[in-house]
Amino acid sequence: MNHATNRGPSTTREHSHADPTRPAPVGVVIATRNRSASLAVTVRHLLALPERPEVLVVDNASTDDTRAMLARDFPKVRLLALPFNRGALARTHGVRALDTPYVAFSDDDSWWAPGALATAARHFDEHPRLGLLAARTLVGPDDAADPLNDLLAASPLGPATDLPGTQVLGYLGCAAVARRTSYLDAGGYHPLLFFGAEETLLAYDLAARGWGVTHCPDVVAHHHPHPGPRTDRPAVVRRNELLTAWLRRPLPYALARTRALAADARHDPHARRALRETLTRLPAALRARRPLPPHVERAARLLDTASGATS
Repeated sequence: MNHATNRGPSTTREHSHADPTRPAPVGVVIATRNRSASLAVTVRHLLALPERPEVLVVDNASTDDTRAMLARDFPKVRLLALPFNRGALARTHGVRALDTPYVAFSDDDSWWAPGALATAARHFDEHPRLGLLAARTLVGPDDAADPLNDLLAASPLGPATDLPGTQVLGYLGCAAVARRTSYLDAGGYHPLLFFGAEETLLAYDLAARGWGVTHCPDVVAHHHPHPGPRTDRPAVVRRNELLTAWLRRPLPYALARTRALAADARHDPHARRALRETLTRLPAALRARRPLPPHVERAARLLDTASGATS
């Protein structure tokens, strides 16, 4: 693929519908697996939105009653049934299956606030370079602010004259809206990462192609994660953070991050597992390696400095 310096993002403007009785130009993709009860709650919230978005559920080979529940209770919701669990790639299958100009992502435990999708569509209409928008996320029944909101709002990358909000290179996957053409242009989520901190690499890929990635707090998503522990999550996140470094960052940076994880692995079982899984996937990461363009690497280093990840 050509980098943005050669081709750049399309400047075609995709206009939202002015008639509130017609569906918004934003479709919703939900990736799910074996969580039919929480999925039903999510779908009910999405179908009640005033924007009346098209909702597409991409089922990652569930073994529970997910498919039967959707057919029985939500016959108007589209279902894309995958034969295998594809992880985050389920979202890419969903984007390809939709034909709306903009695509919002929900997980089976998250949904969008009334009016959020219309606001997102307006931002995309008015800013042709905008590739992905990170929403403000409210968590749980008390609508507590996700700590990520403040981190995104304080991004040292600041604003850009041709983009809304604050520029970022990260976001929450279940609280993002993408321009369909930009998402496909960047290739979607990388198959090597599966799930867990997979968003940063896509943000890098979008920025490398010239698309803007910003945080817009006037677009609101609700997230109701399961309260139970996720014991595998720390290792997966650390693995994918390291693989992202090998896929996109300079070799000295990737080596330094690997050495730091190796040092942690001496006393942290999560780090040991992360290092082991990273080394297993490292040959594939090296084959797929595409260093960031200089301007995106400078932005990534600025974020590293702000977060303390300077090694």
